[in-house]
Amino acid sequence: MRHLVFRSTAMRCAAGLALAAALAWAMTATRGARHAALEADAGTQAPLHSLPVVALSTLEQARRGTSIPLHGLPADLSAAFEQVPDLHDYRQRLQVAADAGDVQARWVASQVDEYCAGYAQDPQAFDADTRAIAGLAGQAGAAMAQARARMGSRCSGYSPADGVSRDRIVAARRQAARGGQLAAEASLLALGQPLEPSAAYKRALVQRVLDAGDPQAYLALSGALGAAASGDDTYQDMVAGTSFAELAWQLAACKLGLACGPRSALMTRYCANGGICSRDANQDFPAFVMDAAVPRQGADTIDTMVNRLVQSTRQGEAR
Repeated sequence: MRHLVFRSTAMRCAAGLALAAALAWAMTATRGARHAALEADAGTQAPLHSLPVVALSTLEQARRGTSIPLHGLPADLSAAFEQVPDLHDYRQRLQVAADAGDVQARWVASQVDEYCAGYAQDPQAFDADTRAIAGLAGQAGAAMAQARARMGSRCSGYSPADGVSRDRIVAARRQAARGGQLAAEASLLALGQPLEPSAAYKRALVQRVLDAGDPQAYLALSGALGAAASGDDTYQDMVAGTSFAELAWQLAACKLGLACGPRSALMTRYCANGGICSRDANQDFPAFVMDAAVPRQGADTIDTMVNRLVQSTRQGEAR
């Protein structure tokens, strides 16, 4: 049955990507695939030691809400998430820092768990599905298999014994958010579990993300402001409420510095979990979106949205 599910996904991928709705569906499917695995269980990679080790002064500049020196961890934890080949080992190192009170480490640890959730649930079944997809005819099946193989390789230290669960991830993000980690706070809104339920809080959160210009927060918030926000007066006059809006937040995140290359976590998740894969292995996320998901007549619309978001950040005010 699992093989049939993934064959169906690969066939959808092979059918082609014509509209932004397809890519928005992929992100929804990606989130759903990770969360289903969690609920059932209640670039070029570089070795961690080759990345620059952080000093106390660097931490004070790079991390908000903490000044704890972390020996053996790179200065940019999010960049390391994109690069390290052994995510399970990295996750353990992050946990030490998180237990010491580093909210950025706690946020990135939750990202690692989310990225590896499908594998951690059942590594053997994950690998079997990957082999089955690799055996499908066509470029789409091959691309999806490659993305899953990359994910499986990086997550290979995980097992069901690690106890990765949706509840654990949400709890970690809630704790990080209460400690001032903005991307974690934004992700809670996208998960439907904001720190506060009021419309005023939600709107203020979007404003804080715009003011901060944090690409991780932009990406985390995107799922809350796409089609899920359609008809919600909370976000009136904001970039929200359509599948284009969700993509615009993600593209703006790329412009602000998010890793969006062909082997980035963003591209890998779209392909490995959602079955939406670029036919060009060297295509980055912005090129992929504009080539495969945005019809010609919609390009100006999404460009306007992206520019509005980036300008709002640069000017420190909502538009």
